[in-house]
Parts: sequence; C-alpha cells; structure tokens
Amino acid sequence: MGEYRAMGDEPRAGFERVRSGSCACGAVRFQLRGEPVRVGLCHCTSCRKETGSVFMPYAVWPWSSFESTGETRCWEGRSFCPTCGSRLFSPREAEGEVEIKLGCLDDAPTDLAPSYEIWIKRREPWLPPLSGAEQHAEDPPWVTGARSAPPAPGEPG
Repeated sequence: MGEYRAMGDEPRAGFERVRSGSCACGAVRFQLRGEPVRVGLCHCTSCRKETGSVFMPYAVWPWSSFESTGETRCWEGRSFCPTCGSRLFSPREAEGEVEIKLGCLDDAPTDLAPSYEIWIKRREPWLPPLSGAEQHAEDPPWVTGARSAPPAPGEPG
C-alpha cells in the first residue's frame, strides 16, 4: 500500500490536538489531528481474529485528519506493517474516515474512552459491560453506513 496523506500543510486556526502512533518496529507512523468522531469497543469475530484478543478498542477520525508514512499492506481493508505485522488502521477514504486501533497510539494510557460497545453477543461472559457505554448486539445502523454517527442524546437510535 504505501503512504496515506490527507492532512494539509497549512495550519488551522486555534489549537488542534495532534496524536501520533506507530507499529511495533516504528517503520509505519501516523498522525491524527483533532478529536475522533466516535470511540468504540468491538467484540465481533473479525476483530477478535485480527487482534488476537477478545475485543478491539478503536476510534474513528475524519479522513482529512489523518496522515501516515511508511509502507503498509492491506488485508480486507485493514492496514498492517509488513515488517512487524502490527495492525494499525482501516482507511475508508470513500466514507471520509479512518479507524485507528487505540493500542497503536503512542500515548498510553489514552484519554479516549469508548462510548459504545458493538457485537456484545460475542462478548466473553467474564467481561462486564463498560459502564455508561451504549450496548449493541451487532452493528448499529450508524456503523453499517445507514447513519454517519451515533444518535445524539435523547434521539432514538
């Protein structure tokens, strides 16, 4: 795959947070400007297989906020480092967004907390629901493309 570039070189008015991340070997680096559109936790079979864990925390940023350097490979829309194998992000340029695996961010622990969990029907029985997070048995409409974001508070979802 190669490098993804969406961020412009021009500074934006006011302060905008920049987060950075990388693969385990450092061959692939990325930066994200601003705050994510949404932060979630997925328990689906694909995410379990992809991460080797029983869930995957992730955040979605606008495509225009994302920039990466270094060579990546892609499988099923998921980008990884061909040197160390780290799973990093899922670029969805056509949808105008990029999904970032939270474990790839440089700052740990992160200040990002999931506001929802999806595919909870696959959640391990010993793993409790996240307090205060929306719970969805599978993909809610705003994840599958019917909506671009979670419903606002008080809005039916």
